[in-house]
Amino acid sequence: MRRSDLRIVFMGTPGFSATVLKGLVDDGRNVVLCVSQPDKPVGRKHVLTSPPAKVQALESGIEVFQPDSLRTDESYEFIRSVAPDLIITAAYGKILPQRMLDIPEFGCINVHASLLPKYRGAAPVQYSIMNGDDVTGVTIMKMDAGMDTGDMLRSVEVPIDIDDTTDLLMDKLGFAGRDLLLQSIDDYVEGRIEPVPQDEALVTFTSPVKPEDAVIDWSLSARQIHDKIRALTSWPGCSTTFGGKRVKIYSSALEEECEDGVPGILLPSKKGTLKVRCGKGAVYILELQFEGGKRLKASDCAHNYKPGQMFGE
Repeated sequence: MRRSDLRIVFMGTPGFSATVLKGLVDDGRNVVLCVSQPDKPVGRKHVLTSPPAKVQALESGIEVFQPDSLRTDESYEFIRSVAPDLIITAAYGKILPQRMLDIPEFGCINVHASLLPKYRGAAPVQYSIMNGDDVTGVTIMKMDAGMDTGDMLRSVEVPIDIDDTTDLLMDKLGFAGRDLLLQSIDDYVEGRIEPVPQDEALVTFTSPVKPEDAVIDWSLSARQIHDKIRALTSWPGCSTTFGGKRVKIYSSALEEECEDGVPGILLPSKKGTLKVRCGKGAVYILELQFEGGKRLKASDCAHNYKPGQMFGE
């Protein structure tokens, strides 16, 4: 089958998805429809904003469908009406019901941002960073009605840098996923890939991140705190307290060598820096924001702080 003959419905929402979709378009694939989550209000002014995958689809001349649910008869009939041979998902954000999985001749495959069976679920990239992993990756998998439970087709490893944030790592994974998918589609459709069941004994599951998960415990090691800050910087942003007020910490740098003492205390450091002792080691706070205030770089506000003051008191 020529690549232009294979009718593809693509389902995705964030920037990761947009990268994969652009790869399909640039490769000459026949993407007949893009399904994305509905537009959502963003920022303090709640500006209604289109998801990146939708933006990419429209730029590529692809029709976009944004249902509130895939479980309605309307959604099912609409997807069926475009007669896809294959459905490809990449961070769409919702589970496909079985009757929708059954529509395409070649089923549905997913570009998943982890090395399955590790990190199934809603937040694989955040958890890979929070857990201090050195390597993650992308898995191309067949989809079934479960949450990332289908057989694996191919995977590729992606290293995690010590200062990678979720956004930076998602960018890397988007490109890796794009390349792996393009290498795999024809082999999959033509039956040259043998699907491999996931080892259930090795499964880990990631729940959606909640704001309460982002509170900093300064008694943890500097590495653990740094990992949490960079994992959650895009949302919801790690939080602590200072002087009885809530403050978000958006960026940090790691210093693992530090004398033991009271965790959370501000230590003497060079001008324009904020160095905080942790249970083991220390972190430099690089960017912070008090509730109701502006997001500031430490270099612009460090003069307002004194050694001996406490975070998380």
